[in-house]
Amino acid sequence: MRTLLWAERQKIRRSNIVWLAVFATVMVAVIVFLGEQDVYDGSRNIDNAGWYMTMTQPWATFFVLPAVIALLGSYMICREEQEDTIKSLRLIPINEEKLTAAKMIITFVFSILIYLLLFAITFLVEAILHFSDLSVEMVLGFLKAYFLDGVGIFLAISPIIALVSHMKKSYWLALVITEMYSFSGLFMSMSNFLKAFYPITAVFTISGYYDASTSQVILSWISLLLCGCLSVFILKGLKHSEES
Repeated sequence: MRTLLWAERQKIRRSNIVWLAVFATVMVAVIVFLGEQDVYDGSRNIDNAGWYMTMTQPWATFFVLPAVIALLGSYMICREEQEDTIKSLRLIPINEEKLTAAKMIITFVFSILIYLLLFAITFLVEAILHFSDLSVEMVLGFLKAYFLDGVGIFLAISPIIALVSHMKKSYWLALVITEMYSFSGLFMSMSNFLKAFYPITAVFTISGYYDASTSQVILSWISLLLCGCLSVFILKGLKHSEES
């Protein structure tokens, strides 16, 4: 497994999709920063400590990051099939189940790292603007929230990665489906029950972005873990279909 993880890491280092994800992360941070002007009274929201780190989370999640993470994950799983290198791998032979698991682990780590990159950008801006107003407790709280965002988003989109791989369609389809899926979270957030159960908004419940009861947090974790189990079930089917 360690060898497979190393090999997959080397592959994505040469992938333009990684740089696309980094560019998208930087751009969403820039857009939120440029849009900080309150159109009603001309006040600057960003003058409030923590505002930038708070607002960047939903903007990035509803519109950008889940889609690029799903794109990377489905690309990693589909590339051997679409580039017709899977036959060579089967001659080695290689355990395809472990190979798929390695790809999903890399995607999981990537999801966390991309959210930590977003945290680093927003924290740097906050520190430059009003360092004295930031407390250690506040910064650690946001770090925890962004970390849990990365974990939760991977679980939420993992069934899409698995489904696109199982369908053997273009990995760009994962980006389109996930974009609609994450954007729908804006509407699901209007209901207390749906925002706790719908996987994209459930991420905000477990990360502490939403004020939530213990039962809502438990419901959100159940929703995300069900997504993870569903992706495992689909990927198991992918393995069986390849063997047959």
